Amino acid sequence: MLSTVEGLLIFIVVTESILGILGNGFIVLVNCIDCVKNKKFSVIGLILIGLAASRFFLIWIIITDGLLKIFSPDMYLSGNATEYISYSWVIINQSSIGFATSLSVFYFLKIANFSHHIFLWLKGRINRIILLLTGFLLILWSLTFPLTVKIINDHKMNRNTTWTPSVQPSKNEFFTNQILLNLGAIFLFTLSLLTCFLLTISLWRHNRQMQLNVTGFRDPSTEVHVKAMKVLISFIILSVLYFIGIAIEISCFSPSENKLLFSFGMAISVTYPSGHSFILILGNSKLKQASSKVVQHLKCCVREKPLRTP
Repeated sequence: MLSTVEGLLIFIVVTESILGILGNGFIVLVNCIDCVKNKKFSVIGLILIGLAASRFFLIWIIITDGLLKIFSPDMYLSGNATEYISYSWVIINQSSIGFATSLSVFYFLKIANFSHHIFLWLKGRINRIILLLTGFLLILWSLTFPLTVKIINDHKMNRNTTWTPSVQPSKNEFFTNQILLNLGAIFLFTLSLLTCFLLTISLWRHNRQMQLNVTGFRDPSTEVHVKAMKVLISFIILSVLYFIGIAIEISCFSPSENKLLFSFGMAISVTYPSGHSFILILGNSKLKQASSKVVQHLKCCVREKPLRTP
């Protein structure tokens, strides 16, 4: 049985997941429709589609993995659920961080204003840079997947038929494996931190140059800088919360006995793929306009429904 607090946390997790699935599904749908209408694919559109799609599946993996561990630990450990979820999580998690990093690099190269020749060289090859990051993601998969297979096979050998504390791997070995699995994700996250820092410097330099021409209003360049900064900073904050949540889940060797702590970790980790989707919608003019139309349509449907009832 779940306690009141545990039940509340599970409810929060499920609510966050539903909102995240709807938000990321909306981003994919709007950008796909836009690509079909224009009969061409933009770089930012492809990044947003990849980012939202990976987060859509990441939410399903987190909630499926968590609920199985809490409510059906025997079924989770006895079948192939551990193997399938682990393989899926490695690919989807790294894809999510990889596309988020690509978005950070895209914003930086498009919006930042530096006169250094290296930056200008990169700015003129933005499509190639994004393609290079995609290639790095594929290399990351090829390096991480064999390690995942090894960890799963070791887990099967040690587990035998039942999962007991006596056959659990040492915590040092367990956490070492987790760090190795996430080295690529840590590198991509560090790259996002760097682009955010450089974009902050660009905004600061731009504001200092504009101080001599104070009009009382922000110029378009400042507005673009600020919007991009909001998206990137929120991504960094939510990513930190996500890593903390995952670390809490990993630290619970027996989720069925630590339901409160494990549920708390789930609630934190789901916030990243769910919450950032709405920040992207509010920070993108096309997505914001489309969401406003959907809200207006829903309001009209709600108003018309009472009139149709006899």
